[in-house]
Amino acid sequence: MSGDDRQNEEDRQKELAREHKERQAKRAADQTSKARRNTFLGAGVAVVVVAGGIFAATTMVSKDPGEATAQSTPSASASVTPPGTTPSPTKTGPVTCTYKRDKSLPHKFVGLPGKKPSMKLKKMTVATNRGTFSIDLMTEAAPCAINSMRFLAKKKFYDDMKCHRLVTPDVAGVHMLQCGDPQAKADGKNPTDGQGTAGYVYADENADIPLGKGVVFMTQPSEAAGRNNSQFAISLSDENLQVGAGYSVIGMVSEGMDTLLGLATSGQDLLLNNDDITGDGGTTAPKKPVIIKKITFS
Repeated sequence: MSGDDRQNEEDRQKELAREHKERQAKRAADQTSKARRNTFLGAGVAVVVVAGGIFAATTMVSKDPGEATAQSTPSASASVTPPGTTPSPTKTGPVTCTYKRDKSLPHKFVGLPGKKPSMKLKKMTVATNRGTFSIDLMTEAAPCAINSMRFLAKKKFYDDMKCHRLVTPDVAGVHMLQCGDPQAKADGKNPTDGQGTAGYVYADENADIPLGKGVVFMTQPSEAAGRNNSQFAISLSDENLQVGAGYSVIGMVSEGMDTLLGLATSGQDLLLNNDDITGDGGTTAPKKPVIIKKITFS
């Protein structure tokens, strides 16, 4: 082999090595992007992701913590805290909640909640067509989120509402049930599922708790602090600890966890569209509909 041939061969090997490295980097970036989408939880999609990968052409809401505020005075610790986590500051004394009208997404507006939340609420019970589950509330740490949900429940906002997203780890890497979109068809096809809200937003609270099994939290578009609305999700396993914290936690499932776990065991129990990796709330719905009949507080 001549000197020119050897040089050409060396150049070719370098080019092949460079191309191989670029392909590896692209695959790694794609996997990172997919993982990021699969931890998005919320409304605000054009065919987009929830609590994780619920989301296909995302209609993202910009991050603007100033859009909504909840004023309160922190003090002691919450009475209900997931195992292995540090209790969040509780709200004592006068608490004022601020809710801001928001028409940027599809919504069903039934009014704005009052500014003065009840600090005495202990439990939220969700009756569905497939069973009932109860949540011990963290009212002292998340008074404005709970005040919002109670207001909507009293307005029958959640009555006969279909939960639009149910995912299992084999489908999206996370395990949860998401509800609260008033316009959801929950058919696994409707491109606007996961976008619907109650037409207002409010600030984050109690957002330092990882999403372990049984944690119930409000969902909102990725990178959109202070955009809580009517949608909420229930973490069904510790698989979701990878998502980290950052979502407003309202409590822990205390009764009916077996009912929730029985809703789906794998992707075979779901209506899939693009394997729930594109980032929209409508991509994965339960084949057997999960319909909220009524939410009550006590």
